[in-house]
Amino acid sequence: MGEWVNRGWRVLATGLCFAVFGLGGLVVRCVVYPALLLGVRQPGRRQHLSQAVIHHSFRWFVALMRCVGVLSYEVRGMERLQRRGLLILANHPSLIDVVFLISFVRHADCIVKAALARNPFTRGPITAAGFITNSGGPELLDDCLRSLQAGNNLIIFPEGTRTPLQGRVRLQRGAAHVAVKGRIAITPVHIHSSLPMLTKGTPWWQVPLRKPHFIIEVREDIAVAPFCENAPSEVLAARQVTEHLSEQLFREPSRASA
Repeated sequence: MGEWVNRGWRVLATGLCFAVFGLGGLVVRCVVYPALLLGVRQPGRRQHLSQAVIHHSFRWFVALMRCVGVLSYEVRGMERLQRRGLLILANHPSLIDVVFLISFVRHADCIVKAALARNPFTRGPITAAGFITNSGGPELLDDCLRSLQAGNNLIIFPEGTRTPLQGRVRLQRGAAHVAVKGRIAITPVHIHSSLPMLTKGTPWWQVPLRKPHFIIEVREDIAVAPFCENAPSEVLAARQVTEHLSEQLFREPSRASA
């Protein structure tokens, strides 16, 4: 009986969190972003301030989810994220993965779907922070490299979508091409949830029977220079990097607590 009461509360709390997130997106779009446009003339500084606003807002939102009992979490290797110009590649089991990562990473940039840039609840944060829109054009690679060279920490989910509960996981090679083209080491992040939550094709109200516990494990950097030196072309190097990343990114976290 107690578990069902707890689950019912988490359904209500999850709905509350979604409402708060949507309202926050509208506030950024209608209040914060216009204020920055009027008060800050330099585009670069305006973008950095917008990134800082989103970073701290997401930190508050993650704290809210934990406070109301929607989930619990721990982070391992957080110190590896306290750098600039990182290429952060992560698996994608849940809808809130990007919220987690941006809440931990300052100066964060990420690739978002073009549809999110048109959504009234997400358009504000995306426009304010200058996130890269995945329009499918050839300029996407150049946009990623420019972001990294500017000192942003670029977050990419190489799967391109949330990890399916069933079936084989396949990585797209776009992220590896960014690493190879820019000769940039990869910072892999493995996200693990004790129970599936907000997975692909699952509505928000279908919460797990028990509160899920997330482990966000920041693993040691993967150097891409050896792959580039041993491959006859960047295409083959990117293929080898993708294969290696598939092994490293989906390895389950250790049992030791952080």
